[in-house]
Amino acid sequence: MLAVTADDRRTTGPVAVLANPVAGRGRHRALLPRVLDGLAAAGRPVELLTAHDPTGAEAACHAAVAAGVSALVAVGGDGTVHRALQAVGGTAVPFAPVPVGTGNDFAADAGFPADPLAAVAVIADALRAGRTRPVDLARMTGGDGTDRWYGAVLAAGFDAIVNERANRMRWPRGPRRYDLAILVELARLRPRRYTLRLDGVGHEVDAVLVAVGNGARYGGGMRICPAADLTDGLLDVVVGGRFDRRTLIRVKPRIYAGTHVTHPLASSFRARTVELAAEGITTYADGERSLDLPVRISAVPRAVRLLR
Repeated sequence: MLAVTADDRRTTGPVAVLANPVAGRGRHRALLPRVLDGLAAAGRPVELLTAHDPTGAEAACHAAVAAGVSALVAVGGDGTVHRALQAVGGTAVPFAPVPVGTGNDFAADAGFPADPLAAVAVIADALRAGRTRPVDLARMTGGDGTDRWYGAVLAAGFDAIVNERANRMRWPRGPRRYDLAILVELARLRPRRYTLRLDGVGHEVDAVLVAVGNGARYGGGMRICPAADLTDGLLDVVVGGRFDRRTLIRVKPRIYAGTHVTHPLASSFRARTVELAAEGITTYADGERSLDLPVRISAVPRAVRLLR
């Protein structure tokens, strides 16, 4: 009897699928059977992972990778992708997102079609051909030694503070809760003192917005780090300085086009490692609540292999 090697499992084993049924507020739930059929057309068995919460989803991805799946596919938005990346980051297991979330920033920066079924066709073709494309991830380490991967952007300023307030609120439900959180935090807006170390070089800045991008986009298409490239081995750091409320409101729409970086109060940097510290900030990575500052972030070249 011939032994089945790890390489054999990676080319013939099952494709694990993590699906978030409430991604995009549930608009695409009926698509899931077509997504699974489209992936199965690549000629490999498909296994749908079951999980009841984000922690369970992450654990299911780790278990699937440990069991030797040939690929992992995340059906959802950036939050679902973020959970899956914790299992595939730094491994040889191919990965792909099927963008059905409210925000699909990593998938867009990685070049996947915005249409979910078109993305599935690209993934299935890559599976059949055994084709992958390596891209970078960011690796963050908290003060307690906790490590996390992220693919898109780490927010550590006004947007992170708004997310933190919205998550604490019980009313209203839906998008209005986030809108109300913005109004509350705009009323409380003040620059905070940040300590930045970029490849070991220290900077002290007063800012209302700090973003560290492996990719360019966050928040459903805002190009906060417009020059970021998933394949350059670098992190892009964008700092919004001492903006007052009126100026921030006026500049914020420009983030969608990425032209905010030309404002005199904005600064941009590039580095392989970023150390970031400030008082009272909980970061959000890929839109998900992440680590408290201080954190150390490293660009990890070719950390994940995309099915493209």
